[in-house]
Amino acid sequence: MKIKASNRNLYIVCSVTTPKTEIDIKWRGPYAWPKFETESNLPAIPKHPGVYLLTSIYENGYIIYAAGITRRPIPQRFREHTRKYLSGDYTILDMDAMKHGVRKEIWHGWSWTPDKRKEYEHRKSELLEAARKQLAAFSIFVADVGIEPRILERIEATIMYTLYENAHPFCDIPDRGMQLSPRWKMMESPITAFIHSSVELYGLPKQLEI
Repeated sequence: MKIKASNRNLYIVCSVTTPKTEIDIKWRGPYAWPKFETESNLPAIPKHPGVYLLTSIYENGYIIYAAGITRRPIPQRFREHTRKYLSGDYTILDMDAMKHGVRKEIWHGWSWTPDKRKEYEHRKSELLEAARKQLAAFSIFVADVGIEPRILERIEATIMYTLYENAHPFCDIPDRGMQLSPRWKMMESPITAFIHSSVELYGLPKQLEI
């Protein structure tokens, strides 16, 4: 709302923002995990915020492991992910198995106990090698959809729930238990998201309601 004044009168100008009803999500990629460009022979991730997909090569396209969001440059967010992988906080998967649509855990992350810490230290060399192999094998896709928090959160949640409810093997690959924030149905109107990609992203339809 803006207030304007003149010598003769005082009047109020209200500017109303129309809620979005449609959005285009244009996936670009594949890109390399930052610092693994040489190993993966893929280009570097663009330095914009938005939504990203962690994927693996699968049949004639890519199978999705996870979606993520950031309001900062995506490579900056990936530096945090890298530290988590190399410290054992994230689950480490067999990427050769993922290429065949199979989720095979080498290490289960996310929580710690004294026994688990002891196991990690015992297997640290093996697990660091496996984590680096996983990062080098990831194919990253990104979409620049702005930085409005709820739009980003709704896109991330819709993609993950779509994968969870999908057919085998696309429902098997993603982690469960993510902190997701889908549309607040009593407060937010649905938005139709049109998905654009030059490659096959298995499990992700061409249109989503977020």
